[in-house]
Amino acid sequence: MNQSILFSDDIVWNSLTQTLAFHANQSGMLITCTIDAEKLGQLASMRVNNEEEAIEAYKKAQFDIEECAEALIEDEDFDDQGNIKVG
Repeated sequence: MNQSILFSDDIVWNSLTQTLAFHANQSGMLITCTIDAEKLGQLASMRVNNEEEAIEAYKKAQFDIEECAEALIEDEDFDDQGNIKVG
């Protein structure tokens, strides 16, 4: 794992978009990362229908999610708003 990319423990579920957001910090730059419920469920091998399930799934698959996000950050695969979308 790249030590120049650090992930915080803050996670926020957006019920309207069915996405979970979390943050990474690379060289002082705060990067918002998101993952949708479908991908989150795939990585955690469970269904994600609400905030409680999303948080449970994130904790279950956190290492894999962060590994995917890290690879996207290293590849500079940012969207138009400067965010990373896992999945």
